[in-house]
Amino acid sequence: MNVLITGASSGIGRALAVECARRGDRLFLCGRDASRLDEALAECRALGASAHGRVVDVAEEGAMREWIRSCDDAAPLDRVFANAGVGTGVESEENVRRTFATNVDGTVNAVLPALEAFRARGAGGQIVITASIAGYGPLASCPSYSATKACVKTWGLALRGALRKEGIRVSVVCPGFVRSRLTAANTCPMPFLMDADKAARVILSRVDRNVGLIAFPWPMRFATWALSVLPAWINGLVNRLVPDKISSGRPKVL
Repeated sequence: MNVLITGASSGIGRALAVECARRGDRLFLCGRDASRLDEALAECRALGASAHGRVVDVAEEGAMREWIRSCDDAAPLDRVFANAGVGTGVESEENVRRTFATNVDGTVNAVLPALEAFRARGAGGQIVITASIAGYGPLASCPSYSATKACVKTWGLALRGALRKEGIRVSVVCPGFVRSRLTAANTCPMPFLMDADKAARVILSRVDRNVGLIAFPWPMRFATWALSVLPAWINGLVNRLVPDKISSGRPKVL
Protein backbone atom coordinates (compact mmCIF):
# COMPACT_ATOMS: atom_id res chain seq x y z
CA MET A 1 0.00 0.00 0.00
CA ASN A 2 1.20 3.53 -0.81
CA VAL A 3 0.66 5.73 2.26
CA LEU A 4 1.16 9.47 2.79
CA ILE A 5 1.34 10.92 6.31
CA THR A 6 1.55 14.58 7.31
CA GLY A 7 3.03 15.47 10.68
CA ALA A 8 5.08 12.27 10.53
CA SER A 9 8.16 13.47 12.40
CA SER A 10 6.83 12.85 15.91
CA GLY A 11 3.89 11.70 18.01
CA ILE A 12 1.03 9.80 16.41
CA GLY A 13 2.29 10.56 12.89
CA ARG A 14 5.67 8.97 13.50
CA ALA A 15 4.10 5.99 15.26
CA LEU A 16 1.74 5.49 12.30
CA ALA A 17 4.70 5.63 9.91
CA VAL A 18 6.58 2.97 11.88
CA GLU A 19 3.55 0.67 12.06
CA CYS A 20 2.96 1.08 8.32
CA ALA A 21 6.65 0.36 7.70
CA ARG A 22 6.29 -2.90 9.61
CA ARG A 23 3.48 -3.82 7.22
CA GLY A 24 5.72 -3.18 4.22
CA ASP A 25 3.87 -0.08 3.00
CA ARG A 26 5.59 2.44 0.76
CA LEU A 27 5.71 5.70 2.70
CA PHE A 28 5.65 9.40 1.89
CA LEU A 29 6.20 11.47 5.01
CA CYS A 30 6.33 15.17 5.76
CA GLY A 31 7.13 17.27 8.79
CA ARG A 32 8.40 20.74 9.62
CA ASP A 33 11.57 19.68 11.47
CA ALA A 34 14.22 18.23 9.17
CA SER A 35 16.19 16.38 11.85
CA ARG A 36 13.16 14.69 13.38
CA LEU A 37 11.85 13.81 9.92
CA ASP A 38 15.20 12.23 9.02
CA GLU A 39 15.03 10.17 12.22
CA ALA A 40 11.55 8.95 11.35
CA LEU A 41 12.63 8.03 7.82
CA ALA A 42 15.66 6.15 9.13
CA GLU A 43 13.51 4.19 11.56
CA CYS A 44 11.09 3.20 8.79
CA ARG A 45 13.88 2.25 6.40
CA ALA A 46 15.52 0.12 9.10
CA LEU A 47 12.31 -1.93 9.06
CA GLY A 48 12.77 -2.51 5.32
CA ALA A 49 10.23 0.05 4.11
CA SER A 50 10.61 2.36 1.14
CA ALA A 51 10.26 5.75 2.80
CA HIS A 52 10.48 9.19 1.23
CA GLY A 53 10.24 12.50 3.05
CA ARG A 54 10.05 16.23 2.56
CA VAL A 55 10.09 19.19 4.90
CA VAL A 56 6.76 20.93 4.28
CA ASP A 57 4.59 23.29 6.31
CA VAL A 58 1.04 21.99 5.85
CA ALA A 59 -0.28 25.57 6.10
CA GLU A 60 1.34 26.35 2.74
CA GLU A 61 -1.26 25.37 0.14
CA GLY A 62 0.96 25.47 -2.95
CA ALA A 63 3.79 23.49 -1.38
CA MET A 64 1.38 20.84 -0.12
CA ARG A 65 -0.38 20.47 -3.46
CA GLU A 66 2.94 20.12 -5.31
CA TRP A 67 4.28 17.58 -2.79
CA ILE A 68 1.16 15.40 -2.80
CA ARG A 69 0.98 15.43 -6.61
CA SER A 70 4.64 14.41 -6.84
CA CYS A 71 4.08 11.55 -4.37
CA ASP A 72 1.05 10.34 -6.29
CA ASP A 73 3.00 10.48 -9.55
CA ALA A 74 5.76 8.36 -7.99
CA ALA A 75 3.34 5.77 -6.59
CA PRO A 76 -0.46 6.13 -6.77
CA LEU A 77 -1.59 6.86 -3.23
CA ASP A 78 -3.94 4.44 -1.52
CA ARG A 79 -4.24 6.08 1.89
CA VAL A 80 -3.59 9.64 3.08
CA PHE A 81 -3.32 10.58 6.77
CA ALA A 82 -4.06 14.29 7.32
CA ASN A 83 -2.42 14.13 10.71
CA ALA A 84 -0.33 17.28 11.26
CA GLY A 85 -1.46 19.55 14.05
CA VAL A 86 -0.37 21.93 16.79
CA GLY A 87 -1.46 22.80 20.29
CA THR A 88 -2.01 26.46 21.07
CA GLY A 89 -0.33 27.13 24.40
CA VAL A 90 -1.12 30.69 25.47
CA GLU A 91 -4.12 32.02 23.52
CA SER A 92 -2.20 34.94 22.03
CA GLU A 93 -3.20 36.22 18.60
CA GLU A 94 -0.10 34.69 17.02
CA ASN A 95 -0.71 31.28 18.57
CA VAL A 96 -4.43 31.26 17.80
CA ARG A 97 -3.82 32.10 14.14
CA ARG A 98 -1.12 29.45 13.89
CA THR A 99 -3.42 26.85 15.43
CA PHE A 100 -6.18 27.54 12.92
CA ALA A 101 -3.74 27.72 9.98
CA THR A 102 -2.17 24.37 10.84
CA ASN A 103 -5.09 22.37 12.21
CA VAL A 104 -7.78 23.55 9.80
CA ASP A 105 -6.05 24.90 6.69
CA GLY A 106 -3.34 22.24 6.98
CA THR A 107 -5.96 19.49 7.00
CA VAL A 108 -7.73 21.01 4.01
CA ASN A 109 -4.40 21.34 2.19
CA ALA A 110 -3.78 17.59 2.64
CA VAL A 111 -7.27 16.36 1.86
CA LEU A 112 -8.17 18.32 -1.29
CA PRO A 113 -5.10 17.31 -3.37
CA ALA A 114 -5.62 13.72 -2.23
CA LEU A 115 -9.22 13.82 -3.41
CA GLU A 116 -8.06 15.27 -6.71
CA ALA A 117 -5.65 12.35 -7.17
CA PHE A 118 -8.23 9.72 -6.20
CA ARG A 119 -10.86 11.14 -8.52
CA ALA A 120 -8.44 11.40 -11.44
CA ARG A 121 -7.86 7.65 -11.23
CA GLY A 122 -11.44 6.75 -10.36
CA ALA A 123 -10.09 4.05 -8.09
CA GLY A 124 -11.32 5.02 -4.62
CA GLY A 125 -8.75 5.63 -1.93
CA GLN A 126 -8.89 6.42 1.76
CA ILE A 127 -8.45 9.62 3.76
CA VAL A 128 -7.85 9.62 7.50
CA ILE A 129 -8.23 12.90 9.38
CA THR A 130 -6.76 13.31 12.85
CA ALA A 131 -9.08 15.36 15.05
CA SER A 132 -9.21 14.92 18.83
CA ILE A 133 -11.45 14.04 21.75
CA ALA A 134 -11.20 17.77 22.44
CA GLY A 135 -13.29 18.31 19.31
CA TYR A 136 -16.38 16.92 21.00
CA GLY A 137 -17.15 20.03 22.99
CA PRO A 138 -16.15 23.59 23.81
CA LEU A 139 -13.24 23.35 26.24
CA ALA A 140 -12.32 26.55 28.05
CA SER A 141 -8.88 25.10 28.80
CA CYS A 142 -8.01 25.07 25.07
CA PRO A 143 -10.48 27.20 23.05
CA SER A 144 -8.59 27.34 19.75
CA TYR A 145 -7.45 23.73 19.80
CA SER A 146 -10.90 22.34 20.62
CA ALA A 147 -12.51 24.59 17.99
CA THR A 148 -10.13 23.51 15.22
CA LYS A 149 -10.53 19.85 16.09
CA ALA A 150 -14.32 20.20 16.15
CA CYS A 151 -14.10 21.73 12.68
CA VAL A 152 -12.07 18.95 11.07
CA LYS A 153 -14.07 16.28 12.90
CA THR A 154 -17.34 17.59 11.49
CA TRP A 155 -15.88 18.12 8.02
CA GLY A 156 -14.41 14.62 7.91
CA LEU A 157 -17.60 12.90 9.00
CA ALA A 158 -19.62 14.91 6.49
CA LEU A 159 -17.11 14.04 3.74
CA ARG A 160 -17.47 10.36 4.60
CA GLY A 161 -21.13 10.47 3.62
CA ALA A 162 -20.62 12.78 0.66
CA LEU A 163 -17.82 10.69 -0.88
CA ARG A 164 -19.30 7.23 -0.30
CA LYS A 165 -20.89 7.15 -3.73
CA GLU A 166 -17.47 7.79 -5.28
CA GLY A 167 -15.92 4.86 -3.45
CA ILE A 168 -13.63 7.13 -1.42
CA ARG A 169 -13.46 6.14 2.24
CA VAL A 170 -13.00 8.69 5.03
CA SER A 171 -12.23 8.04 8.69
CA VAL A 172 -11.90 10.59 11.49
CA VAL A 173 -9.62 9.86 14.44
CA CYS A 174 -10.37 11.43 17.84
CA PRO A 175 -7.70 10.28 20.29
CA GLY A 176 -7.50 11.28 23.91
CA PHE A 177 -4.17 12.10 25.52
CA VAL A 178 -1.32 10.44 23.60
CA ARG A 179 2.31 10.72 24.69
CA SER A 180 4.00 13.17 22.29
CA ARG A 181 5.91 16.45 22.12
CA LEU A 182 2.53 18.20 22.27
CA THR A 183 1.30 16.52 25.46
CA ALA A 184 4.76 16.80 27.03
CA ALA A 185 4.09 20.54 27.28
CA ASN A 186 0.80 20.08 29.16
CA THR A 187 0.66 21.04 32.82
CA CYS A 188 -2.84 19.66 33.39
CA PRO A 189 -3.75 16.11 34.50
CA MET A 190 -3.91 13.72 31.52
CA PRO A 191 -6.16 10.74 32.37
CA PHE A 192 -5.73 7.56 30.33
CA LEU A 193 -2.47 8.82 28.77
CA MET A 194 -1.52 6.38 26.01
CA ASP A 195 1.79 5.67 24.27
CA ALA A 196 1.87 6.72 20.62
CA ASP A 197 2.69 3.24 19.31
CA LYS A 198 -0.39 1.76 21.04
CA ALA A 199 -2.55 4.58 19.65
CA ALA A 200 -1.20 3.91 16.15
CA ARG A 201 -2.13 0.24 16.38
CA VAL A 202 -5.66 1.12 17.50
CA ILE A 203 -6.02 3.62 14.66
CA LEU A 204 -4.73 1.31 11.93
CA SER A 205 -6.83 -1.65 13.03
CA ARG A 206 -9.98 0.47 12.75
CA VAL A 207 -8.94 2.29 9.58
CA ASP A 208 -8.44 -1.12 7.98
CA ARG A 209 -12.08 -1.89 8.85
CA ASN A 210 -13.23 1.47 7.44
CA VAL A 211 -14.59 2.66 10.79
CA GLY A 212 -15.93 6.18 10.32
CA LEU A 213 -15.29 7.66 13.76
CA ILE A 214 -12.32 6.29 15.68
CA ALA A 215 -12.54 7.80 19.17
CA PHE A 216 -10.66 6.42 22.17
CA PRO A 217 -10.31 5.74 25.04
CA TRP A 218 -14.04 5.34 25.64
CA PRO A 219 -14.18 7.02 29.11
CA MET A 220 -12.71 10.21 27.63
CA ARG A 221 -15.03 9.99 24.64
CA PHE A 222 -18.06 9.66 26.92
CA ALA A 223 -16.94 12.49 29.21
CA THR A 224 -16.36 14.98 26.39
CA TRP A 225 -19.56 13.94 24.60
CA ALA A 226 -21.52 14.47 27.83
CA LEU A 227 -19.94 17.91 28.24
CA SER A 228 -20.98 18.84 24.71
CA VAL A 229 -24.67 18.02 25.26
CA LEU A 230 -25.03 19.76 28.62
CA PRO A 231 -26.94 23.06 28.75
CA ALA A 232 -24.58 25.97 28.17
CA TRP A 233 -24.74 27.22 31.78
CA ILE A 234 -23.85 23.78 33.17
CA ASN A 235 -21.11 23.42 30.57
CA GLY A 236 -19.70 26.74 31.77
CA LEU A 237 -19.70 25.62 35.40
CA VAL A 238 -17.92 22.38 34.55
CA ASN A 239 -15.34 24.19 32.42
CA ARG A 240 -14.44 26.41 35.38
CA LEU A 241 -13.23 23.30 37.18
CA VAL A 242 -10.99 22.16 34.33
CA PRO A 243 -7.35 23.34 34.72
CA ASP A 244 -5.50 25.04 31.87
CA LYS A 245 -3.67 22.59 29.60
CA ILE A 246 -0.50 24.64 29.49
CA SER A 247 0.65 27.78 31.25
CA SER A 248 2.73 29.37 28.45
CA GLY A 249 4.53 28.82 25.17
CA ARG A 250 4.27 28.81 21.41
CA PRO A 251 2.32 26.12 19.53
CA LYS A 252 3.86 22.67 19.85
CA VAL A 253 4.05 20.66 16.62
CA LEU A 254 2.90 17.04 16.59
